[in-house]
Amino acid sequence: MNKPELRHIIRERKRQYSSQQLEMLSLSIIERLSQHPKVRSANTILLYYSLPDEVNTHSLIKKLFKENKTILLPKVVSDGNMEIRVYTGEDSLVKGAFQIMEPSGPLYIKYDTIDLAIIPGMSFDKRGNRLGRGKGYYDRFLIRVPSLYKIGVCFDFQKTENVPCELTDVTMNEVL
Repeated sequence: MNKPELRHIIRERKRQYSSQQLEMLSLSIIERLSQHPKVRSANTILLYYSLPDEVNTHSLIKKLFKENKTILLPKVVSDGNMEIRVYTGEDSLVKGAFQIMEPSGPLYIKYDTIDLAIIPGMSFDKRGNRLGRGKGYYDRFLIRVPSLYKIGVCFDFQKTENVPCELTDVTMNEVL
């Protein structure tokens, strides 16, 4: 199976769930993340502001921000490229590319000080291989910080036996 075929299968699986069901499924994943030792010990965390069909990270972002952790979110700046910005509160989010809420906070370039990255995916396998949405934003960013600990996040129904991967694809350290 190739990447476009797997994306199609995962999109079909997602369509079988209502937004309320996805929200309920998100709760246990977010609870596990919030208690994860890597999250608890991290000071600077790269997260994502979730889309409606992804594990909902909104409450986790607010919680970690209130705990005075530095939260970083991606912002799409061109076709294929993203930059990392500091989350400064919910009122600093603006609708960006692909209708994704993005941070308008300061640019963050000290990548070597990021303690943890929590990364969304269309699908993951047990080896940590990740299938993204197909633009390569995360892979191009993550290759620049090879030592960064990466946790892939998705619903259980998105996990597959084998995610097709290429040399440019970045593997996660673990998947929740």
